[in-house]
Amino acid sequence: MNVQTPRTPMGPQTWEKVRDKLDQSIPFANMRDTPYYRDCVWDQFSEAEYERRYAALRAKMKEHKLDAVIAAGGPSHWSFGAGMLWLTGHIEWHSLCCYVLVPLDGEPTMIYSMGGTHAEAVRCMVAPALKDVRHSRNGLYGQVMVERLKELKLEKGRIGLMEIDPRHSDYMPVNQYNTLRKELPDAELVFTKGFLHDLVVIHSAEELDCVRKAGKLCQDAMEAMVARAKPGVKEYELRAAAGAAILEGGGDIDFLIIGSTPMANPAQIFGNPRPSSRVLQKGDIINMELAAGYRGYTAQIGSPICLGQPTDMVRRFWEDITLPGYHKICAAIGPGKNAEDMRTASKFFRDNGVQSRPTQCHGIDLVTDNPHVAAEHVRGVEGDMILKPGMVIMAEPNPITADGMFGIFLGHTFIVNDKGFEVVDDFPLEIAVAG
Repeated sequence: MNVQTPRTPMGPQTWEKVRDKLDQSIPFANMRDTPYYRDCVWDQFSEAEYERRYAALRAKMKEHKLDAVIAAGGPSHWSFGAGMLWLTGHIEWHSLCCYVLVPLDGEPTMIYSMGGTHAEAVRCMVAPALKDVRHSRNGLYGQVMVERLKELKLEKGRIGLMEIDPRHSDYMPVNQYNTLRKELPDAELVFTKGFLHDLVVIHSAEELDCVRKAGKLCQDAMEAMVARAKPGVKEYELRAAAGAAILEGGGDIDFLIIGSTPMANPAQIFGNPRPSSRVLQKGDIINMELAAGYRGYTAQIGSPICLGQPTDMVRRFWEDITLPGYHKICAAIGPGKNAEDMRTASKFFRDNGVQSRPTQCHGIDLVTDNPHVAAEHVRGVEGDMILKPGMVIMAEPNPITADGMFGIFLGHTFIVNDKGFEVVDDFPLEIAVAG
């Protein structure tokens, strides 16, 4: 008979209690303070940086009269860990999301997807940020949150729920929400909006160092693609080369959008979100947009690669349209400048008889976010509209021929500073020739 182990709480178990019971599920899942992972070395933010973050979040909580906040984050591009990552340094890959419960007063608690050795490794990794890491007991996140809130005497508190995915306004799954609602009938659950962006849009010095590192990883990925691009290579092999460069540099892959088309008969204006098995040929042009992450902070890049010398059409489009339009947009980036200025600069493309993809520029907090500058509008909260030192901007115009058949994506990541801006990579502003 197959008897399932009940998912009952047990509480932390010391190493001496579990070391001879490692084949028993519940003791194994609840192990604490084992000798495992004691020699691991992780790049992490300083304790002072985490103190700054928690203080900023709690100030926001006071402003909104919240007794606690539940910050979520998962592995999607739009999340890339979101509030959970910002408060712990952990990037989740096992589950839809993990959570950090932050009381206005008291110790924060991370609720991680797995128990056992997985949780022990995460517990060691997030030590600069917090000490209390509990496992979800096979997905009972809501129940673990309820137990912690009761420990904190917040059964009747005002509890803020941060987004899992701020871009698409997704919150915790309904089963976890229903558990909170059922088990805490006297609590007030509040769906917050944009907390993370407000806290991250102006980056700290430690955060900006991570953006710079992510920029270097983007450059490494581009150089790896140029080296790999030859006739006979498949698009997905370029993805493998770019991804390997990012991982070998200690980073994380956010996204790798890569596509190719013949210069003599083009039928592609932007990279392929799912690089295919198409075999590269002499005379192809490769368009891409890549994003690399480092400790949760991302940078993006894109610049054309040709297999063989560019055709006259491609060279003229680069020299007369792509590069001067890009420079006009870059000139609109700087402290005190209005995000609308970037949109106005992008009119260069229509004024010169071509078109473009809608997006011209966007902000980066952890990942792509506001201000979002399109050809038709600028989107973002009021505080995003005037550029400030510490903001990160991705300039990414993608001009397209009037017939809609050919385009070139060109993008680099900028840090706004007191003097203007800093570009976080050194990849040259020229068409790369490979093959």
